[in-house]
Amino acid sequence: MTRLRFILAALTLSLAALPALAVQPDEVLKDPAMEARARAISEGLRCLVCQNQSIDDSDAPLAKDLRVLVRERLKEGDSNGQVVDYVVARYGEFVLLRPVFGWHTLLLWLSPLLAVGLGAFGIWRLSRRRAPVRAEGLSAAEQAEVEALLKRP
Repeated sequence: MTRLRFILAALTLSLAALPALAVQPDEVLKDPAMEARARAISEGLRCLVCQNQSIDDSDAPLAKDLRVLVRERLKEGDSNGQVVDYVVARYGEFVLLRPVFGWHTLLLWLSPLLAVGLGAFGIWRLSRRRAPVRAEGLSAAEQAEVEALLKRP
């Protein structure tokens, strides 16, 4: 009995790890090939409300509107690229989960390399820093002066 409970708990936890697709049954296209295309496009589009989820995974009303828009464009005969271009033209490049590589996004793509390079440069500079000069001992005259000061009442 305990083993069965363990198996059921493990199965439940493994199912909880799967992404929760927010696509409603009324949104699903009848043509499986076209629905697969819609899902592929939706996985690459960001929910403008949630911002870190695709519109396929989001329950936000705007994400639903975008899913419906993608399916409408596909029904009209647009290619995948045309659908994505249409959505980007309407909402901007922020809607893409994977931003395009271009001059206007160069800083976005190169900032991780820049951060690693600056960190490596900082570590290199710290390692090249000279050790502080250690005082050698006191000369005989200085030692005598210190002893004289210590002997004072």
